[in-house]
Amino acid sequence: MTLSAQRQASLMSRPMLAVIIAQFFSAFGDNALLFATLAVLKNQHYPDWSQPVLQMVFVATYIILAPFVGQVADSFAKGRVMMFANALKLLGALAICFSINPFLGYSLVGIGAAAYSPAKYGILGEITSGEKLVKANGLIESSTIVAILLGSVIGGVLADWSLLAALFACVLAYGLAVAANVLIPKLAAARPGQSWRPRTMSRQFFSACRVLWRDGETRFSLVGTSLFWGAGVTLRFLLVLWVPVALGISDNKTPTLLNAMVAIGIVFGAAAAAKLVTLKTVGRCMPAGILIGAAVALFSLQHHLLNAYVLLVLIGVLGGFFVVPLNALLQEKGKHSVGAGNAIAVQNFGENGAMLLMLGLYSLAIKLGAPAVATGVGFGVLFAVAIAVLWGWQRKQKRGA
Repeated sequence: MTLSAQRQASLMSRPMLAVIIAQFFSAFGDNALLFATLAVLKNQHYPDWSQPVLQMVFVATYIILAPFVGQVADSFAKGRVMMFANALKLLGALAICFSINPFLGYSLVGIGAAAYSPAKYGILGEITSGEKLVKANGLIESSTIVAILLGSVIGGVLADWSLLAALFACVLAYGLAVAANVLIPKLAAARPGQSWRPRTMSRQFFSACRVLWRDGETRFSLVGTSLFWGAGVTLRFLLVLWVPVALGISDNKTPTLLNAMVAIGIVFGAAAAAKLVTLKTVGRCMPAGILIGAAVALFSLQHHLLNAYVLLVLIGVLGGFFVVPLNALLQEKGKHSVGAGNAIAVQNFGENGAMLLMLGLYSLAIKLGAPAVATGVGFGVLFAVAIAVLWGWQRKQKRGA
């Protein structure tokens, strides 16, 4: 069967299955490694404010490499780019495993992740087409969330039992991801023969930024996904400090289980988005974004574990419904304007810039002694207001058009 026929026949073609499997193990390793490395920081008595700094080091690699990784994804077969990127993640996990500075090892994982993301999402537009792209994104997000669920829980549980076992599980996951990447057929490069001069690549990247920002739909998608992922990564670190204060529990396992509740919810939210939202009706996802902020503020006030579980599942459902259509919209529009790889690189630049800003503000708030509960409430309210403003802006742009 030709690739064109596979794109039309089924979402579960061999290339798609290979991408899903590779993404599962790669995301599993990412999330298990985060909690294992946080346990390393605790074990080595790093201060609390250094925990979000660990993620900021990871995020900074996305921002620094953004002008280059999109072109890498579009200049080579994306499956091979994914394999190379997962090999870098494997090397970073091994570095932490062998007691090299955790910030250095985690930054190497960040370099691999930065290279991996444009290839992972860009390849979807090459093995699926049209309205199937939303469903393909739903499958990838579902695979990712299941991996987040299992990786977070297993990483936290193993870290309580044995740090070495937790780190070895991450190494194994990345090894399996590399093996799965081998099964992805070697597709033709989307945009071969581009210049590899850093200045030229940077100019082309920022040109792609301008192209996507000038288009109302892609601008809407970029802002929405940046707000979502910036909020998501901040919530993850908020949970680490919130659990001991609100619930009186100080182990590594409980924050990972609470993160897993969000992951479970996103699976259902992504599935609902695939059924209820198309590229023409993306605006339907915006009320869910506003409700995410309200739910986070309400969650921060809880003192019972069951209530926390329920609200985090709800936050996950709303998050999956919100972000999947925005991702699909950017991939479809970006593929025809600047190339899928470049579009995802621009998206990563915006998302990780938002993450870096939000994590910086969160780390500063914690260093200055802000209470975890009050921080969570304020964070939720600000997120709801930001999404409401974005929705109003988008509706105004549509009326003007």
